Parts: sequence; C-alpha cells; structure tokens
Amino acid sequence: MQAPTFVYLASRSPRRVQLLEQLGVAHRPLLPDADEDAEALEALRPGELPQDYVQRVARAKLAAAWVRLAQRGLPMAPILAADTTVALGRQILGKPDDAGHARQMLQRLSGRTHRVLSAVALGCTPRRSGLALCISRVRFAELPAAIIERYVGSGEPFGKAGAYAVQGPIAAWIAHLQGSYSGVMGLPLFETAQLLRRARVPLAA
Repeated sequence: MQAPTFVYLASRSPRRVQLLEQLGVAHRPLLPDADEDAEALEALRPGELPQDYVQRVARAKLAAAWVRLAQRGLPMAPILAADTTVALGRQILGKPDDAGHARQMLQRLSGRTHRVLSAVALGCTPRRSGLALCISRVRFAELPAAIIERYVGSGEPFGKAGAYAVQGPIAAWIAHLQGSYSGVMGLPLFETAQLLRRARVPLAA
C-alpha cells in the first residue's frame, strides 16, 4: 500500500494547525458544515470521568469526519482528530460560556494543580484507527483578581478548555508544567508523531 502524502485535520483550532506544521506534515482541513452541530459531540455525560470523556470525544470527532469525507466525495487519506480538556480532580472544566464563567474557572485554577488531557485519534480507514492519550499537570501561581479581569477582558479564554491558553500571556503565571507543553496547547506532538509514523505519514524528523 502506498504511503499517504497528506492527512485531513478535523479541527478548527489554529493551534493544532501550527503544531501539525511543526511536524512537517502535509494536511488539509476537513471541517464541519454549517448545519453540523459539532459542539454536541463535546456534551458531557453524567458521571463521565475526564479520561473517558476526552477519548470518547476524540473518537466521535473522527467518526463524524469520516461521514463528512464520504458525503463530500473527497479522496481517501488518514484523518486526524483531537480533543483537549482540563480537569480539577474528577470535574471537567470545558470552554467557558461567558465572561463570568471564565472568571470563575480561573479563580478555581488559581494556586492549584490541574490536569490537561489531550486525546488524539488517527484513522487510516473508517474501521482502522489508533488513539493516544497525553496527560499533563499544570500549576498556576495565585492569580490576582486584576490579572484575571484583564485576561478575561482580552477575550483569550473563550473557546479554550479551562478558560486559558498556555501559549498566551497567562503563561507568566504558570509556576509548573509536568508533561507535554504541546499537549496542553491541544495536540501532543510525541503521541501524534507516533500515530503518524505507524500510518506511514511522512514527517520532517
């Protein structure tokens, strides 16, 4: 079987695009149509643990992307899908609903260690796929109220699990990070590269 020359990326995240480019992987977007309820895939189930949740959502995103590929009549190629979530203990902190919700999340993360879980799903065919999970631990210093207000006012927390982006200015308040920086960004490069190599997708290194 001929090695793939590119992968489809089933994600709107510019951070995932950037990280995939860092690996030197040729890719094309495979994004939801306007009538697709992509956010519904991320809905929480009662009692679901963070590790189960993030893996289920990554698989669901991959399955939805395969349907999209078939409907559009696009050429076959591996599809990469991913999901990242933030957890305090067993509680999942998803994307904030509004400024008040973002403020509340950051107040809860202040001075504490939380987990960032990133799951990556790579499908070579609709029935043949691999999944990798990366778990990192991040500790914020005590976040002054003025810093939280300024950060929420910047708009950066919106659309981000846990209401923050590690590559943004809030990184000045991250006292410790154990695990994968790229995983906290949204696409763990080591785990992603392993999946891509198994699928014989060319990488820069």
